[in-house]
Amino acid sequence: MAAIKKKPAKQRKYSDILYEVKDQVAWVTINRPRVLNCFREQTLDEMIDALKSTREDPSIVCAVVTGAGDKSFSAGGDFYAMKRLNFNNAYMWNDRMLGLAMTIRGLPIPVIAMVNGWCMGGGHELALWCDLVIASENAVLGQTGAKVGACPTVGATQYIPRIIGERLAREMIFCARRFGAKEAVEVGLINKCVPQKDLRKETLKWCETMKGHSALTIRMTKKSLNSESDMLYASWQQGMELLAHVWGSEEANEGMNAFLAGRKPDFQKFRLRDKKMLAEYLDGNERDLNAPPSMRAKKK
Repeated sequence: MAAIKKKPAKQRKYSDILYEVKDQVAWVTINRPRVLNCFREQTLDEMIDALKSTREDPSIVCAVVTGAGDKSFSAGGDFYAMKRLNFNNAYMWNDRMLGLAMTIRGLPIPVIAMVNGWCMGGGHELALWCDLVIASENAVLGQTGAKVGACPTVGATQYIPRIIGERLAREMIFCARRFGAKEAVEVGLINKCVPQKDLRKETLKWCETMKGHSALTIRMTKKSLNSESDMLYASWQQGMELLAHVWGSEEANEGMNAFLAGRKPDFQKFRLRDKKMLAEYLDGNERDLNAPPSMRAKKK
């Protein structure tokens, strides 16, 4: 059977991203500035397709992932997409996220995250998957999962402790701590911070530097650099299953609905509900309700 020929990526029509190869650099731009470059299923599919297509051109030196406009690299997953998720369909989203991460890590060329503005939640995980991160001075990086009822288990829980240390990682995730670009450099979360007007120029300097380096060496050393963290793949798989139980939950819906409505989420009601349910359970033990009726102790 003849193989199905796909058009080169530069000739394909994308709805959510922009893609071009210029001067041996592949540029993948999330083109959803109206929603701060949040991504949905189509966005993830298109990014995977575009980045995989770089394998078709061995002259490409590196890839740059960025967001359209000057306000946001990516604010993470689009809540209008994520609100539709539940345990039954979660793998449709989770597999795409994992697929994009593995595509970036599996490419034989370096992938640079060029961060401008917001880089939050899943958007920050996207930057974590990349080999290098350069950010403008207005960039803000953070993990917002605890505030909106989502688990950052698609790279954040695996990589952040390795990058900035266990204690700071837990603070970043549990307390939803944000880092400005300058502080992010200081703690090792990103490589470089530059003025916003110089962001593209400085990124191109890295690209130009790598043009003069051995493609074979870069390919081999990227594989070696990834070797130890590749062992975390089992943790990613576990993370996907944990996340599947979160999608569609009452707490996830409360977090996303509150964000979209511009109000603070009320997670406290779930703690109080659970406290009441546990009290009823413990009371049942005291009243011998955890035994068959014929074996229960008689009340005095």
